[in-house]
Amino acid sequence: QLQLVESGGGLVQPGGSLRLSCAASELSLDYYTIGWFRQAPGKEREGIACISVSASEPVYDDSVRGRFTISRDNNKNTVYLQMNYLKFDDTAVYTCAAKPEPLCYGLGRGLGYDYWGQGTQVTVSS
Repeated sequence: QLQLVESGGGLVQPGGSLRLSCAASELSLDYYTIGWFRQAPGKEREGIACISVSASEPVYDDSVRGRFTISRDNNKNTVYLQMNYLKFDDTAVYTCAAKPEPLCYGLGRGLGYDYWGQGTQVTVSS
């Protein structure tokens, strides 16, 4: 069974950057599309970025497009989320998830994703 572990969260000032990692074990990520989701206190979980098996044409939510970049290194069995120009509204628990499909088919709130990490907290504060 695929296991996912996120890391890289923390406290950052507005305008700062963080890079989140989603490391997989037990199985290869080669055949999984990976999504990054976040959930802020009192809000529903939202999909913010997705990368397909081929890593072509990543999908981003409007709220992060141009600031966040999703990438994957199958040799390291890891997916990354580079977050730049962070804002207060980016504060949330960030979680990666995997689904055994070749494409993202949009973002959504996580339907169809079979495997989830435990999440990592990102706090943007001055």
